[in-house]
Amino acid sequence: MGKRIYVGNLSFNTTSDDLRQTFGEYGQVSNASVVSDRETGRSRGFAFVEMDSGADEAIAALNGRELSGRTLTVNEARPREERGGGGGGGGGYRGGGGGGGGYRGGGGGGGRDRDRDY
Repeated sequence: MGKRIYVGNLSFNTTSDDLRQTFGEYGQVSNASVVSDRETGRSRGFAFVEMDSGADEAIAALNGRELSGRTLTVNEARPREERGGGGGGGGGYRGGGGGGGGYRGGGGGGGRDRDRDY
């Protein structure tokens, strides 16, 4: 199995074929895909390249190199994190981050007395 490489700071005009050609100078490219916005189809400015060989050489040579007027960020891709836990982070921010939930729920008791029926 090959190595997956993250390529960032791409020109919006850079294509998967451009990446295959550029990375192909260092080894066998099995896949290259520019990530695009689902709604507009426009490049998001980054890509992933999978190489069967020469990945370490490509990373060393291309990180910081200019392509289509942009200085590339090239490194080994990290495994994608599970997206299921992302929603819990948002809920935690509202509930307890910065006092949002704590302030209204019991910050000194002042707010609770107003809502009581006497």
